[in-house]
Amino acid sequence: MDKSQSEMQSVGFFGLYKESVKTIFSWKKIFTQITLTFILPLSFICLAHIIVDDILNSRIEHFEDNKNRYYHRRESSEWIRYWTITFVYLTFLFLFSLLSTAAIVYTIASVYTGGDVTFKKVLKAVPTVWKRLAITFLLIYFGFFIYNVVSGVVAAIAIVWAVTTPNPTFGDIVLWILFILFCIGFIYITALWQLASVVTVLESSYGLKAMRKGHDLIKGKRWLSWFVFFVLYCAFAGILILFYAFTSKFTFLTIIVGLVCLFLLMNLLLLGFVAQTMLYLVCKSHHGEPIDKVGLSTQLGGYLGQEPVFKVSKDVEIGYTQSHPHVVGV
Repeated sequence: MDKSQSEMQSVGFFGLYKESVKTIFSWKKIFTQITLTFILPLSFICLAHIIVDDILNSRIEHFEDNKNRYYHRRESSEWIRYWTITFVYLTFLFLFSLLSTAAIVYTIASVYTGGDVTFKKVLKAVPTVWKRLAITFLLIYFGFFIYNVVSGVVAAIAIVWAVTTPNPTFGDIVLWILFILFCIGFIYITALWQLASVVTVLESSYGLKAMRKGHDLIKGKRWLSWFVFFVLYCAFAGILILFYAFTSKFTFLTIIVGLVCLFLLMNLLLLGFVAQTMLYLVCKSHHGEPIDKVGLSTQLGGYLGQEPVFKVSKDVEIGYTQSHPHVVGV
């Protein structure tokens, strides 16, 4: 991160990814340690769930096709197993997402302030950081749930209307428009989630306040944030589709492709976590909100028990701007 905060304002789509990659390679040792400790398990969980989910769905479909009472009992047992495994999967997904976010945002902030960041310090800070992040994550998940429920109801009504309308071509066009709007809204909520997560780590706000501050930050950079996460989602979906296509039948090629997908997903998630922090810095610069290097350093020290957490300069807070005698370099 060799750009000053004022220069970050002009960083665009490609520039944001460029800064993210440069940061990763400049501190490749600690990012490798974080990746192997937190992101590798997260990637493995995502891919393993595809295999397990496919096996369980096949078993459930097999028992559904049989009307025998014994098979009916087995079907009920498989559904219980399915939802139990899904719950365990979501729990570990939630946990490692929290830990990865906390570790990477803390690391980049430490690099930003010029502090001495080590993996040992990161491990010490993460337990304090993730407790605050958990509240923000749960609220965002609840928001995603409401959004998906409402979207599902709208989609069901639209499909019924499209099937019964005398003009099927027009109905198809409406369905595609609704799908595009759903994707735009979904990715926008994702961008809001990522910014709120960074705000939770670097500022005093968390939960709903962090979400509101993330919403304020994203103003003026909506299209940048949308395209950044749209590309990440497309790459993520592409890796999962590639993995699924080669795991339907177990062969030696399946192992090779599986390892390649694991490597690609691991690096994609690392890039995504770093990019969300870079987007935060770009948005802060766009709004002309200076970040006090000393104040942020003190704040990060609070996670290590060196200082009271968040007893720092207001320059770190969103919405606070003032003439500053200096601009901190990134």
